[in-house]
Amino acid sequence: MDGHGFRPAEEQTPDTHAPVEVGLHGVTKRFSDQVAVDDITLQVHEGEFFSVLGPSGCGKTTLLRMIAGFEDPTEGRIELDGVDMVGVPPYRRDVNTVFQSYALFPHMSVWDNVAYGVKRKGVRGAQLKKVVGEHLELVRLSQYAKRRPAQLSGGQQQRVAIARALAAGPQLLLLDEPLGALDAVLRKELQIELMRIQREVGTTFLYVTHDQEEALVLSHRIAVMNAGRLEQVGYPEDVYERPATRFVAGFIGTSNILDAKVSGVRGRWVELEAPGVARLRAPVQREVRHGQRVAATVRPEKVHLYDLAEEPPSGWCALTGTVRDVVYTGVSTQYVVDVPGGDVLVAFVQNTRRIDDAGSPGQPVRMAWDPDFTVLLENADD
Repeated sequence: MDGHGFRPAEEQTPDTHAPVEVGLHGVTKRFSDQVAVDDITLQVHEGEFFSVLGPSGCGKTTLLRMIAGFEDPTEGRIELDGVDMVGVPPYRRDVNTVFQSYALFPHMSVWDNVAYGVKRKGVRGAQLKKVVGEHLELVRLSQYAKRRPAQLSGGQQQRVAIARALAAGPQLLLLDEPLGALDAVLRKELQIELMRIQREVGTTFLYVTHDQEEALVLSHRIAVMNAGRLEQVGYPEDVYERPATRFVAGFIGTSNILDAKVSGVRGRWVELEAPGVARLRAPVQREVRHGQRVAATVRPEKVHLYDLAEEPPSGWCALTGTVRDVVYTGVSTQYVVDVPGGDVLVAFVQNTRRIDDAGSPGQPVRMAWDPDFTVLLENADD
């Protein structure tokens, strides 16, 4: 992973020429008068690590359950490898699921747990031993083969569950918040393990999570869901650096959002007017009109702080404000700044200087950033 926590660049791009493993076409799911999933159209390619990210209640687990066959869509089609799966029971789908609760058989050894699905496919003898041995080695648990699940840590139990799911050789592995029950340190360790396992086996992983960092670290691509609908689908860096909507900007990481009006377009720049902002501009990303209300966002780590006597680089977006709070977080310091118009903006400043050099509450400051980092959001009125 790089410094931002994303996959290495050479691992980020899935093969978009690979066959479509999962195809969702206008998928909707209603429970009585409640719409849990609303008109989802989406493609997941073979060999991809694809995450569905969203808050609790957004419909992501319902979507996964429909792909697994535990629920039928009210409308739309679900295709696996080009075959319509609507009405096909779970046991006839070449899909396995890993749950947060592990769902291991407590009376069986680790070896027997992993062997269970393989045996159900009729594999016996030397071939069974080979498959189970390979998958225990894959999750680095060969030495625990004779133990019962209760004799393992939570992280080890989850790795057994992953080995059991993969040993049966599914074309698609669904993972429903599998790391949610683990502590923070163990979650980070298992994230690295999941990346390695998926890379080695090449199976398509469809991963459901509410954890933004988890999705950014693990995924080739991410679909962000909110209130049953897709907000954005893209590579991790696109979703983080170029959020499409106000929801995505606010849900993934921390964002500064300014409500503004378009005052003109000059070359590759959209010139904007916002209360208290001396200069605000963004790269032209789509067609806009003079006077149009828009929302502009910039990530806190892109924002620089200056004394009022200092001038930021020419052409940068700039505004003045007053420091409200200063929060030391270790690698950086978070500055919360009140700006004219009632907005509150945040800047993350790397701790590369002495702490006593930092600003303090009540101090006037100038905030500035390269306009290339300003992003116009699609739904300014949300």
